[in-house]
Amino acid sequence: MSQRTERRGIHVDQSDLLCKKGCGYYGNTAWQGLCSKCWREEYQRVRQKQIQDDWALAEKLQREEEAAYASSHGAHSQSHTPQQHTSLGPFSKFEEKKTNEKTRKVTTVKKFFSPSSRTTSKKETQEGKTPSPSISRHASFDTDQVSKDFLEFLKNLHKPGREIHKQCRAFLLNMSSKKQDLSADELSECVQDFYQGLADRLMSHFKGSSESVEQVMDQVEKYIMTRLYKSVFCPETTDDEKKDLATQNRIRALHWVTIQMLCVSMDEEIPEVSENVVKAITDIIEMDSKRVPRDKLACITRCSKHIFSAIRITKNEPASADDFLPALIYIVLKANPPRLQSNIQYITRFCNPSRLMTGEDGYYFTNLCCAAAFIEKLDAQSLNLSPEEFERYMSGQASPRCSSSEGEWPHSGPGVALAATNPVLAQLNHNLELLSGLSSRQEALMEAAQSLQADLLSWSQSVQQEVHDILEKYPLEILSCSVSAIDANNTDNDNLPSPLKPQVFAS
Repeated sequence: MSQRTERRGIHVDQSDLLCKKGCGYYGNTAWQGLCSKCWREEYQRVRQKQIQDDWALAEKLQREEEAAYASSHGAHSQSHTPQQHTSLGPFSKFEEKKTNEKTRKVTTVKKFFSPSSRTTSKKETQEGKTPSPSISRHASFDTDQVSKDFLEFLKNLHKPGREIHKQCRAFLLNMSSKKQDLSADELSECVQDFYQGLADRLMSHFKGSSESVEQVMDQVEKYIMTRLYKSVFCPETTDDEKKDLATQNRIRALHWVTIQMLCVSMDEEIPEVSENVVKAITDIIEMDSKRVPRDKLACITRCSKHIFSAIRITKNEPASADDFLPALIYIVLKANPPRLQSNIQYITRFCNPSRLMTGEDGYYFTNLCCAAAFIEKLDAQSLNLSPEEFERYMSGQASPRCSSSEGEWPHSGPGVALAATNPVLAQLNHNLELLSGLSSRQEALMEAAQSLQADLLSWSQSVQQEVHDILEKYPLEILSCSVSAIDANNTDNDNLPSPLKPQVFAS
């Protein structure tokens, strides 16, 4: 039990999930721990301060320019006035630019909700000439189906429905013309401004019925984001793709992390628990196939509910929030969801902010962000391992085993191995054992080969030494001999036998 209290990073207090400003809504790591409402207020405050600083700098430069001009042309009063007007020219342009930037959002909202239909129809005609993939006639089947469903939904609203459709069309046309020039944060700001303005207008129309407003906003979000999906999901101006690859590689490197290391209160030997685990993995992977932020959140919610069910079945009691986060981390490690960081950023930027601030969707999404952050910072101390063990597991030199000696993990009886709870890991462990045996046999073979090589070298040297000793003891003497011709008269040294004498036989 003392070892579990030393764990770092798995347990998260519920207060840590809330906005740092204490507003009571759920925060988000992408917004520096703030909720969407406080983040937008902070962003606008910083932006307004930047505008004021720019104004102060411009006024300072203007005063310095006027002072320099006055000091150099103090004697020429007639030429001072024209020059002053010309010097005010650039400042007036700067002032106009900053004023336009300051009132851009107000102008945009007024433009979207202008009662005049002539301006909107005229702009639709002009912008309609520019081809846009999101609203072209060659849209995908899904996009066309979403458009049909949106129109059917708006028919029930009668006149407000036509106005909503007109405003959505105008917003899409406006976004199609400038989406290439805006960053991801600026695109998010435009979408969130449109959500906020439309929600305020609908709130006055439905006389404070938040449920009706939420239904309309869900349909608006589905219609708009289905058409903008290709251009705003993982845009090239961000490093989302780089973060996706880093997260995927990190999860692959952590494939050895077991359910016991995370102290997850789930027993996958129970068929119902195993089924819920598979469903949770399927849901978190399916998130990437959805286009609408609300649908992606729904996948996260279903995944989380399956996790709670698995914990409840295992413990025979309701699951707690402390049990949920380690289980969610385990599911993410097993699933390795595609483009996890891009999906998190997409939901953060373009989801209806009310869903992320409150409710179960916001709670589960905040926990998913915490799980992703925990996986990035996972180390030996987080898993209660020594640095040497952690490095061996990360490098693949060793594979963890769950034995009875380690046996105070929850729901692990004596002698129960990890292979019994996961057939895939059982096969991996079996393959690792085979590889380990082959490695030891190869090492023994290499040692024998090296020994044989050393014996051959020593035998060759010993043979050479023996030959050398014999040659020194018995030196080889080669005697010279003279060869005589066959017809020579020297018969003294001729060792040839005597010639044969012919014999005569009587006939």
